[in-house]
Formats: sequence, structure tokens, C-alpha cells
Amino acid sequence: MRSVLALILGGGRGSRLFPLTSQRSKPAVPVAGKYRLIDIPISNCLNSGLTRIYVLTQFLSASLHRHIGNTYKFDMFNRGFVEVLAAQQTNESADWYQGTADAVRQNIAYIERETTEHVLVLSGDQLYRMDFRDLYKTHVEKEADVTLAAIPVKEEDTPGFGLLSMTDAGRVTGFVEKPKTVDERKPYHVPAEWIKSRGIEPHGRHYLANMGIYLFRTEVLLDLLTARPLATDFGKEVFPRSLESKQIYAHLFDGYWEDLGTIKSYHESSLALGSETPPFDFFAPEGVIYTRMRNLPASRINGATLEHSSVADGCVIGPRTRIENSLVGVRTRIGSDCIIRDTVITGADTFETDAQRAANAKAGRPNLSVGDGSIITRAILDKDCRIGKKVRLLNEARKETFDGPGGTYYIRDGIICVPRGAVIADGTVV
Repeated sequence: MRSVLALILGGGRGSRLFPLTSQRSKPAVPVAGKYRLIDIPISNCLNSGLTRIYVLTQFLSASLHRHIGNTYKFDMFNRGFVEVLAAQQTNESADWYQGTADAVRQNIAYIERETTEHVLVLSGDQLYRMDFRDLYKTHVEKEADVTLAAIPVKEEDTPGFGLLSMTDAGRVTGFVEKPKTVDERKPYHVPAEWIKSRGIEPHGRHYLANMGIYLFRTEVLLDLLTARPLATDFGKEVFPRSLESKQIYAHLFDGYWEDLGTIKSYHESSLALGSETPPFDFFAPEGVIYTRMRNLPASRINGATLEHSSVADGCVIGPRTRIENSLVGVRTRIGSDCIIRDTVITGADTFETDAQRAANAKAGRPNLSVGDGSIITRAILDKDCRIGKKVRLLNEARKETFDGPGGTYYIRDGIICVPRGAVIADGTVV
């Protein structure tokens, strides 16, 4: 895998993940209590023997820079690196990234500098575990110009993905981006027998979705990016117009894979991690997911009850508190007599001292995390939130979308989202 350079795309503004992306880029969004989304593709690369990795981003990238700089360091005898390439004005372009292909094109100089034979392009907002050596094997065996990773999906999921059709040999023959009608997706229906012949049980999945994972021969990638008219997006433009001129093949994948690009998918995937048999297991010995070492103490749980939940390092949970089907992130402090259900708490960046909590009481400000007697259901609490005592975050009006006063909270997909650093006063009811 020394001949492969990895590029991880940080995505656009991440508006579908707002307010989690109000102060950070998508790859920097916390996940699973102690990780960042960017840790997933980087860890997959490292576990696959890929140590030359660029992360392309353009929005609110300061925390992402800090996380990568503090986490991924190689010794002086290793030529590996993980570096952020933020969008910048150059002599060739003064524009922001216009799409996936445009983002890679604006960084051609870095690709050429590495003199690599292959370029692996990944997304920065997906939760999955993949050995890219399998993808590389397919790529080499087929003598492909481009190899796409594809996963079987059900018909109801197709409007959110690019669909592809392929021959028995695996060559891609058709490509459509996010079809909205039956007529658009009908040509891409795959019989169950065809999927079974690939060693995959269909389970009602009759379409092949593009996973946003692409392996290019470098010279082919450069040719596609510089061909006129210039394309801005791989899925919408590059692949559909290159099916006949290039050898484009698909590599089928049947493991867990979830695009965490929306509040709903982020919330559901996070809660699933605490189940008895989570669909994505961070405890799996193969494919370790790496992140920043924080040297935090073990969590302290004082007479609380937890069911189907995950609790990260450095937490303090008070007596008689009940936590159900929830995720509790690093350094979270939850008071006594609380009820937390179907909720993601991403944690805090610091511990508060006794003196700071005394100062909070004097100023009438809630402490970090969740105060005594609060009830929170179906919510996401971002980093460093201050939820007061006897707060009720329940969305009793069953609103799907709503912006709370002063940006103190938002409701998206029926989920209450409290943005980073927000303060919810004692006794507040939502």
C-alpha cells in the first residue's frame, strides 16, 4: 500500500448537521463519546497500511487542525503524515471548493509532489470499518482505472445515494445520482440472485449505492480532473461521462456503513452504539479506531442506573439518576435524580473545579453538563453545555423543526439540539 495516497474530503458547510457544525467542520464533530468523525477514515487508512493522508477542508477547520496535530504523529524514521489542506487562494484559483472533484483538483500539486501510483478518495463523515487492501486487490486484479466501493441498499434508501449498475465482471455500466422517482431508479434494480452470487445476502436490498470511496490510478485521476469542461463533482459529472472511456469497476462491501450527514442519522447511530449488539462495535479487536489520548480518570457512578448506554472517560454521574439508551461523552457531569433517555451528550473540554462551581452558583449560572432533577429525552447536547436544575427537554409539542430563543436550542428531525456552550436556565421546559 506504499503506492497509495489517501485524500479525505471534509465536505461543505455541513448544514444538515447544524447546529453540531455551527462552530466546527463536519470531520471534527464528536462521535461515540470520545472520538471525532475524522478518526474513522484515518483509522481505516492506518489499519490498511496507508500512512500518507491529506484531509481537505475549508469550513471552521481550527479544531480539526488541533485534533489532528495532537493525535496523529509519526516518528522520525517514518515517512507517513496526516495533514490538513484547507482551501486557499492560489495563482490558479481564488474560489472555495465547489464539489468533491473540484476540491481534489485544487490540490493537484500535492498529489504530484507525492509521486504516487494510486489515489484513494474518502469521505470524512461516515461510520464504517473497511480494510482498503481488499479494495486495492480488486482494483489491481481488474486492471481498473477507477474502483468504487458499493454497498447493497433498500429501495426506500435510494434517494439519498448515487446508484450504479455493473456487469457480471464488475465493470460499472450506469450511474445516477440520488434518484427521486421510480423511473430513475428502475434501471438500477438488481435481482436477489445476482447479489447472492457475490456471496452477499440481499435482505431486501436490490440496489447498489455508491459509498463515496474511490481508488484511482493517479494518471487517470489527473486526466479526469483536467478534462474540459471541468467537472466539480465525481458522482454527478466525472463518473457518468467516463463510463465508456475509462475502466471503472465496483468493489462490493457488506459491512456496517452509515453516512452521518444528518442530525437524524447521527443521533440514531450514536444511540445504537450502546445496544447489547451494536451494529458498529468499537470493541472489535480488528480495525482499532484511534483518537487523541486524554489521560482521563475512570468514570465515577454514584448509585445511578444505566441501561443500554455508553459512558466515556472522566464522567461523574449522581445518585438516583437513570440513563437509558444514551451516550455520555468525556468529562460529562450529571447531577442527582436526573432522567436521560435517547440522548447523546458529547461531553466537555475541561473539568470545573470546586471554586469554579462555587463561582457559578454565585453568578446564577449552571455548572457544566446537567443539573439535578433534569429530564432530557431524545436530544443531542453538544460540548460544554450548561443545563440547569429541573430542566425538562422533552419536545412536548412534538415539533419537527424549530429555532429556540437566542440560539439556546434547536429542533431538527424532532430531536432537541443544544449547541456548543449553550446555557439552559434552571426550570426551563421545552
